[in-house]
Amino acid sequence: MTNKRDGSREKKKKRWKQIIPVYVMILPGLLYLLINNYIPMFGVIIAFKKLNFSEGIFRSPWNGMDNFKFLFATTDAWTITRNTLLYNIAFFVIGTVVAIAMAVLINEIRSKLASKAYQSLSLLPFLMSWVVVSYLTYAFLSSETGLINNSILEPLGRDKINWYMDKTYWPLILIIVNTWKSIGYSMIIYLASIVGINQDYYEAATIDGATKWKQIRHITLPLLKPTFLTLLILSIGQIFRSDFGLFYQIPQNSGALYSVTRTLDVYVYQALLRNSDYGMSSAASFYQSIVGFVLILAANFLIKKFNRESALF
Repeated sequence: MTNKRDGSREKKKKRWKQIIPVYVMILPGLLYLLINNYIPMFGVIIAFKKLNFSEGIFRSPWNGMDNFKFLFATTDAWTITRNTLLYNIAFFVIGTVVAIAMAVLINEIRSKLASKAYQSLSLLPFLMSWVVVSYLTYAFLSSETGLINNSILEPLGRDKINWYMDKTYWPLILIIVNTWKSIGYSMIIYLASIVGINQDYYEAATIDGATKWKQIRHITLPLLKPTFLTLLILSIGQIFRSDFGLFYQIPQNSGALYSVTRTLDVYVYQALLRNSDYGMSSAASFYQSIVGFVLILAANFLIKKFNRESALF
């Protein structure tokens, strides 16, 4: 009996010795989530208060849903909501198509050195800050010294375009810039999924006489479905959010472009600078979080109903 107890104790000690290093490795990530994501959540009460800094957050008077009423009563509510939704849908659709196409093409490169080089070049824009990207964009679009006006339109005998005053082209410009900057990250995710596909499928297809396009269509794309659905759920959760750097830095906060470049995040930032209304800003953030949470649950529920294995939870 004693030997059994001693044996079980030794097993527990050995097990803990194996588990403790794992918990130590997880600890920095957990601390980051706690400090950066969870502790600040108490600030959500600002969305329901008329904040007075002299009295502090907890002593400031409650004002119910007034902050939310102010957010949705504005004449710009429809415009910023439309821009936020439509841009995110366009970004996901176009980004997914381009990312999968790039992943498939890079996977076909037989030279490891060339493959790594293309992956690095594709990922490089993702690592740049939006400030750097905004300067690069300005180098192309500047009305006086821009590459497009001086090196393309002028030699063709076309009039120069004042890009930062003409809103006609900006939906396309923002989609191109966002795709260029973010495509590397999505491509790496899809490429990792493609590399993990069992090569026996392709060998069997080759023996059966399947062309490369048929292999991609009937093997690669169907097996990318779990990855696609996971990214779809995550994108749906972020559909009411926008990349502040893209919509603020790239158009350089030009007032002439507000109708096509201003999203919910940019509007809240501008309102905060103009009115110092922290309650309304908190209400907007709370609204975005709740909508995103509900959309993630709804998307996961629908996917789980039709394909349980592809659901996140």
